[in-house]
Amino acid sequence: MQILLTNDDGVFAPGLRALRKELQRLGEVTVIAPAMEQSGVGHSITLLTPLVVKQVDDDDGTTLGWMVEGSPADSVKLAICELMPRPPDLIVSGINSGSNAGINVLYSGTVAAAIEGAFFKVTSVAVSLELAEHFDYPHAARHAVRVIERILAHRPPAGSLFNVNLPAHSRGEPKGVRVVPMGVGRYGEGFERRQDPRGRTYYWMTYNPPYHLEGPETDVTSLCDGYITVTPLHFDLTRYDLLPEVSSWDWTGTTDPPSKS
Repeated sequence: MQILLTNDDGVFAPGLRALRKELQRLGEVTVIAPAMEQSGVGHSITLLTPLVVKQVDDDDGTTLGWMVEGSPADSVKLAICELMPRPPDLIVSGINSGSNAGINVLYSGTVAAAIEGAFFKVTSVAVSLELAEHFDYPHAARHAVRVIERILAHRPPAGSLFNVNLPAHSRGEPKGVRVVPMGVGRYGEGFERRQDPRGRTYYWMTYNPPYHLEGPETDVTSLCDGYITVTPLHFDLTRYDLLPEVSSWDWTGTTDPPSKS
C-alpha cells in the first residue's frame, strides 16, 4: 500500500516522525510536508508565489521525502499531481501537536491536508494529539495506526475522510474509541491586551482547553473524558434541507440592470 504522510507542523516535526515509523508496518510511506509550521492556515493554497520543493534526508542518510515551501494543502496537491509516481492508497496527516476537535477543525491545516486528499478520492485521515505539557508521540502513533487499521479493515469508499483525536498521555491509557460528531460550540477563546515597548497596543490570542463541558456527546467532550475520537467528515457545505425553501423564494428582478437614479 502506498501511503502519503503530511502534516501542518512541518516536515521535521516529531509527531510526523513517530507516525511514519508506525505507518511503515502498513505499507510504503512517502513524506511530503510543509517546510515550516503552518498551524491555523486552514485550507489555504499558494497562488501568487512559486512552490519551492526540496528533498529531505532522514537521520541515517536515507531519503525521508520532500519539504514544500507552502501550505499543507499545497503539499498534498503537489504530491498527487507531481511528486508521487501514482496516487497514494491512503493519506495521513499528523500527528498534530494539539487537538483538532470542535470548530478548530475549520481552522486546521492538519485537517485541510486530509480534506485535500479526499478531493482526489483518496481515503484520508487527520490525526491530532491533545495539548499537554509533554507530548508522547510514539505512544500516540501506536494508537493512531491501530485506529487507521480498523478504518481500513472496513473498506470505506474512495475519498472517505476521518478526523482522529487522541487524548494526552497524562490522562492515562485511552478509555476506548468513540465515534462522535464535531462540537460546534465555542470554548476557551479570548484575547489578552498588551502594549509593546513603544506603547503600541497589540492582542495575543489566548486558549484554555475545555475540561468539563456539558451537553451532547461530541469530539470535544469525549476527548476530555479520555477517549480517542473518530469523526467522519465531508467537505460539501451545502444546506440541502434549505434548497427547496430558498428555491421557492421570489428571485425575479434580481438580474435586471440596476435602475439609474
